[in-house]
Amino acid sequence: MDEVKEPILDYNLLDLDGTYTYSDYMRWLFKERVELIKGKIVKMSPGPNRVHQDLNFTLTGLFYNLFHKQPCKVYAAPFDVVLPVPSAKKDSTIVQPDLCVICDLTKLDGQGCKGSPDLIIEILSLGNSKHDMQVKFNLYEESGVKEYWIVDPVNRSVLLFVLINNKYVGLHPFLEGNAIESALFPDIKITVDQIFERVE
Repeated sequence: MDEVKEPILDYNLLDLDGTYTYSDYMRWLFKERVELIKGKIVKMSPGPNRVHQDLNFTLTGLFYNLFHKQPCKVYAAPFDVVLPVPSAKKDSTIVQPDLCVICDLTKLDGQGCKGSPDLIIEILSLGNSKHDMQVKFNLYEESGVKEYWIVDPVNRSVLLFVLINNKYVGLHPFLEGNAIESALFPDIKITVDQIFERVE
């Protein structure tokens, strides 16, 4: 019979050099937000800044309106996604994308998504730009996320990457005045101006 493990209520009790899996992650009941990247703990920012929140709220509203009558579902952070990363131990990568679209609803369970979303959006901030531009870019590419958007508040732009032959191909940057052209969802009608209209 499997041993029942006690929940962990204090982040400081974790061994930050240790390697963990989803079953460990589910026992963590402390207030700090973390992700697991190939079994290693990555502490998330304490709370997104106001611009990040404005952008996330706007994107969530836009995507809800686009998908609420479609078979795909839209989820905003905090929402756990267990990525199937071939180069890592099974169930050892759990991320919380700012926004994701999932069309294969069999990937959803009571806790979140087990498998790769079809589309993921991350919003850059001062504390996470390298993480989203490098670490998550590589993770999403390797785990088969078909489309990855990076929203850049400083340059008021959107970078869009499409998975072709298991590698991301970047489209031209979408700037203010541009309509975003999704390869995966050609019916998406969103402009960069709509995304940034609430950002001062």
